[in-house]
Amino acid sequence: MVLRNVYMDNNATTPLHPEVKKELVKAMEVFGNPSSMHQFGQAAKVMMKEARESVASFIGSSPEEIIFTGSGSEANNTVLSILACPARQCSFSGAGKYNKVITSVIEHPCVMETVKCLSDRSIEVKYISVDKYGKIKMDELEQELKKGPALVSIMTANNEIGTIQDIKKISEIVHQYGSLFHTDAVQAVGKIPIDVNDLGVDFLTMSAHKIYGPKGIGALYIHRDTPFCPLIRGGHQEGGRRAGTENTLGIVGFGKAVQLRKEEMTAEHDRLLKYKEKLREGLKNRIEHIYFNGHPEDSLANTLNVSFPGAEGESILLYLDLEGIAVSTGSACASGSLDPSHVLLSTGIPIENAHGSIRISMGRETSEEDIDYMLDVLPGIIKKIRDMSTVSMGSVGGIK
Repeated sequence: MVLRNVYMDNNATTPLHPEVKKELVKAMEVFGNPSSMHQFGQAAKVMMKEARESVASFIGSSPEEIIFTGSGSEANNTVLSILACPARQCSFSGAGKYNKVITSVIEHPCVMETVKCLSDRSIEVKYISVDKYGKIKMDELEQELKKGPALVSIMTANNEIGTIQDIKKISEIVHQYGSLFHTDAVQAVGKIPIDVNDLGVDFLTMSAHKIYGPKGIGALYIHRDTPFCPLIRGGHQEGGRRAGTENTLGIVGFGKAVQLRKEEMTAEHDRLLKYKEKLREGLKNRIEHIYFNGHPEDSLANTLNVSFPGAEGESILLYLDLEGIAVSTGSACASGSLDPSHVLLSTGIPIENAHGSIRISMGRETSEEDIDYMLDVLPGIIKKIRDMSTVSMGSVGGIK
């Protein structure tokens, strides 16, 4: 068998699109500070303006409703930290009625950790549970909203299991009770159609490196009528909403990436959905005792999360890596931890299944030959790990 290089960890990050790379090389010649009034600064400002228009158009917003951040994590932190801001000059001042945050038990670590921090600042925090597929329980959400206004943060698509929430319905419920709604759409933008006007959200988070753009650049949509408070202060950049000299190069790359998504997203979705079904059926037919996590239909086309009881996820990952295949055991931001995925445990699966899970996330460079290679390699790896585990348990039993 010929060793291939197969990258199936696109939910962690994506390779630069070749056209984005070309755009970045050209943009490197424009080095001026966008805040400067001379021609060098104005050239950078024009490039940034065009990119902002592209990003805004991609999600149906106006350019003035987009601010660029250093990452999706920064954008999420910015929204959630609004609740803890005491500054009177902020547009969020007087909105002190929002002293509670409601989120789900399967959010990204950058949301979960920020919420923990808020709880230490006397902000009330409520977590909404999910069903076995990762869908939030709407009745729980509504019961919490009935108790008073809150800032609600629910991700659009889960980064580990791919489950897609009914964001439009959630938004309607949230606004019915006079609350604000933020959605972390980092894994959804560029994979499924997103229109902020149709969804009715107040805040929405995006990130360029999930859609074949550069790292170190995110964006936050803020509805024009929504109160806001900056996380980073000290300058007039981004309309006074995010201080610091703009990452012109990253912004240009983001703009080009969304332009390319407009052209490629639909065809890529259909192709990856076909590959996902082939992979699911192939694994089911070749490996006993496996379980698929996430919603069977309302799920990202590129994401397949699989549990192999009796085989540790980290071992599977390392053996696959030796065969040239890259996958993940969960969120890239939590990959340094050996604890089982909080997302999987929240869906109610046994801890053994959570420990024995891998996330396969495909992308624009994934081919059908890659799927065939995975189906050839993975069954043998699972058998090898399970056999070793059985021998090990037998040895322990003999010692006893």
